[in-house]
Amino acid sequence: MALTTTRGATHLLIIGLAAATAAACGVVLNDHPRASSAKAKAPLSELWVEPDDIASRNLLIGSGRPETAPSNDIEYKVLKFDPRGYSKGYDVVAPDGRKWDIKVGKESQTEVVLSRILWALGYYQPATYFMDGWRLNGDWDLEGRAARFRLQSDHTVEGEWNWLDNPFESSRAFGGLIAINMLFNNWDLKNNNNRVYSLPGPDGTRIRRYVVQDLGASLGTFQVFPYGIGSRNEVADFESSSFIRKVNGSKVELTYRGRHQDVIKKLSVADVIWACELMNELSDKQLDDAFKAAKYDDGVRARFIKKIREKVGEGLELRKFAAVLED
Repeated sequence: MALTTTRGATHLLIIGLAAATAAACGVVLNDHPRASSAKAKAPLSELWVEPDDIASRNLLIGSGRPETAPSNDIEYKVLKFDPRGYSKGYDVVAPDGRKWDIKVGKESQTEVVLSRILWALGYYQPATYFMDGWRLNGDWDLEGRAARFRLQSDHTVEGEWNWLDNPFESSRAFGGLIAINMLFNNWDLKNNNNRVYSLPGPDGTRIRRYVVQDLGASLGTFQVFPYGIGSRNEVADFESSSFIRKVNGSKVELTYRGRHQDVIKKLSVADVIWACELMNELSDKQLDDAFKAAKYDDGVRARFIKKIREKVGEGLELRKFAAVLED
C-alpha cells in the first residue's frame, strides 16, 4: 500500500529549509537553486506533464496498447545489426511498415521496467515491450532471444540533449528525473542516451519531447573502479545499495559514487523529496506490473519492489529533516 503524500506540502517545507539554511550561512537561496540554461526556453511539457491519473495507470501495458504490440507470429526484416555497446540488437521493420529497435541482453528487462515507471510518473517514454520467440527474415544469431522492442516509427529524432545544459535545469521535474534515475541505480547518465523526439500531437501538429531513451544500466549497483561502471539487472546488488548518504544544507549527497558526478551535484533535498513523493503514489501492484511486463519471476519482483520501497522511504525521511530546520 502506497502512503498518502502531498507534493505541495513538500514545496512549503523546502521553503522553510532554504530560509533556515540561508540564515545559518549568510547567503541567499531560492526554491530552485540551479542556474538557468543558456539554451532557448521550452515549455516544461516537453520534459514532463503532471499526471492526474497515476493510481490508474496500467504499467503492465505501459505507454503503448496491447493491440499495437509487436508480434512473434510474423517475420521482421533486418535493416541494421547493431553490435556496439553492452547490448547488441537490430533495427527492423514489420510487414505493416512499423519500425522497431530490438535490444538483446540483461539491459532489456531493466529498460522496460524503468521506462514504464517514468511514463507513469509523467515523463514521456516510447512504447516498449519485452518478448521472446520473435522471428527475423534470414539467418541471425540472436533471433528469438528475450529482448526489448521499442517502437521507432512513431517519431523522428531531432538530436541529443545535455544533462548539464538544457531548457529545464531550473525545474523541479528535471531534478526529480535525476533523482528517480539514481533511485534505480542508473549509473549511465551520458548525454548520448538522451534524445529529442518530434512526434505528431493530438491536433496533427508536431510536438517535441525530451526523452531519456536508454535506461538499461539500472537495477544493479555502481562501483568506482573500473571506469565508474556498475552492474545491471542484479537483484542482490540492488538490495545491497542505499540511497541517501547525508544532507548538507539544501543539498543532498547520495551514496552513488560512480560516473557523471557533475549531473548528481545538481540534486537538492527538494528534488529528492519531490521524486519520492511522486514514486510513492504508485501502488505495489503497479510496480509489480512493471516487472511482470519484463517477465521477472515472482520472487525477484518482490525483492526489487521491497528495496524500491525502502529507498523511497529514505527519500521521504528527508521531510522530517526539512521540518526540523523549518522550526
